[in-house]
Amino acid sequence: MLITDEKIQKFYNNIVNNLSPNEQLLLDSLILNDLSKTNVMIIDDSDTWTEENQNDLITFSLNNNNEVLTDSSDFLSLV
Repeated sequence: MLITDEKIQKFYNNIVNNLSPNEQLLLDSLILNDLSKTNVMIIDDSDTWTEENQNDLITFSLNNNNEVLTDSSDFLSLV
């Protein structure tokens, strides 16, 4: 667990956990509303495929498919 995670867990245990469900919902609402006003990037797009990656995959797939079909027709001509 990261130090930040530990701090958040302590905060939750000491403060948030002692709030009533209604107070917790109000706190959630305040936090989410505040986040929606800021330009926070929550989605990590570091794992997304670049256009080049996608093109490489398409090329590989088409070539592989072509080889399989060619091999299949050779096989079928032998049968």
